[in-house]
Amino acid sequence: MSVTAVHRRRATRLSGVVVTVLRRTTTTALLLALVPTVAALLVAAGVLCAPVSLATRGPWRPVRITAFALVYLLVDLSGLVAAAGLWVRRLPDRRNRRERRTADAFALLERLLRLLRRAGERVFGLRVEVTPPLPGEKGHTAGPVLILARHAGVGDSFLLLQTLLSQAGLRPHTVLKRTLRADPALDVLIGRVPHCFLPPRRGQAAQEAIAELAAGLGPGDALVIFPEGGNFTPRRRRRVIASLRRRGLPRRASRAERMHHVLPPQDTGALATLAAAPTADVVFVAHTGLDVLHSTRTVWSRLPLRESVRARWWCIPAHRVPPDDAARSEWLLAQWTSVDHWIATHANPGATHA
Repeated sequence: MSVTAVHRRRATRLSGVVVTVLRRTTTTALLLALVPTVAALLVAAGVLCAPVSLATRGPWRPVRITAFALVYLLVDLSGLVAAAGLWVRRLPDRRNRRERRTADAFALLERLLRLLRRAGERVFGLRVEVTPPLPGEKGHTAGPVLILARHAGVGDSFLLLQTLLSQAGLRPHTVLKRTLRADPALDVLIGRVPHCFLPPRRGQAAQEAIAELAAGLGPGDALVIFPEGGNFTPRRRRRVIASLRRRGLPRRASRAERMHHVLPPQDTGALATLAAAPTADVVFVAHTGLDVLHSTRTVWSRLPLRESVRARWWCIPAHRVPPDDAARSEWLLAQWTSVDHWIATHANPGATHA
C-alpha cells in the first residue's frame, strides 16, 4: 500500500471518529432534554384525559403513548450509562477485549429490549404467539443461520431481535437503516457487535457490506435481513408494483400483485447473503398483528392492541437452497408467496392490506 493511500485511510478513519463523536454528543444531549419534556407531557395527558376516559371508560391513548415514550427514553438513557460503565470496567483488561466487548453489548442489548417488551405488554397489551415453539433456550449454540423476515408494523425489528436474544439464544448480526443511529444507546451498542448500516460507508456497495457481514457468521450467530427493503404499507406496495412495471419486469409485477400482505423481496441483499454464507440454514419469519400499525392514524386508532401478534417461522437446510442466483431468486419469491399466504390466513380481523 502506498504512503498516499495510508494517509488517505488514516484521514478517513479520523473523520469517521469525529463524525461519530459529534453525532453521539448531539443525540445524547437531545435525549437528556427529551426526558423531562416527555415526563411533563405525560402529566398533562393524564390530567386532560382523566375526565373523559373515566366517564367513557376510554383507552387512555395519549397517556399510554406518552408513558411508553418516557419508558423508551429512560431505557435508552440507562443503556448509555451501562455501556459507559462496561467500557470503563474493561479498560484494564487487554485480553480478548473485542470478544468481551461484543459479549457485553449483546447481554446489555438483550436486557434493554426485554424491558421494552415488558413495557409494551403492560402499556399496549402486547402478546406474542410463536409457532412452532423456538427450538433453543438461552445459551443454545446452533449453527449459523440466515433469518429472512417480513418487515411490517411499528417495532417488529426490535421484537424479532429480542426474541432471538432472549428465547433462541442467538447473537443477531443485523442489517439496519442508518437513520437508527439517531438512537444514542442503539448507536453505541450496535457499534460494538457485528452489524451493517444501510446505506453503507462510501466506496462500498450495499451487497458487499451485507456479504461481508454474512461471511463472518459462526456457531450461535444469526444474520437478520428484511428482504422487502422497507416497512410494508399498502401505499408502498402499490409503488413497488408500479416500479417493477416501469423497469420492464411485468412477470415479477404480476406475481407481486397477487401478494396482498407483503412487498416483493429484493434480490440484491438476499442473494449476496446466501452466496456469502453457503453452509448456513435459512429461516423465514412471517408475522401479523403489528402490520395494522402503518401510519400515525392507524397507531392512534389501533392502540392498545386487541389481538395477539402471531409469528410463524420455518427453516430450510443449507443443502436444500438452490445453487445459483437465478434459481435462488425464484425460490425466494416462492418463499415470500408462502409468507403472504400464511398472513392471509392468520391476519387479525379488521386488518386492511388493500
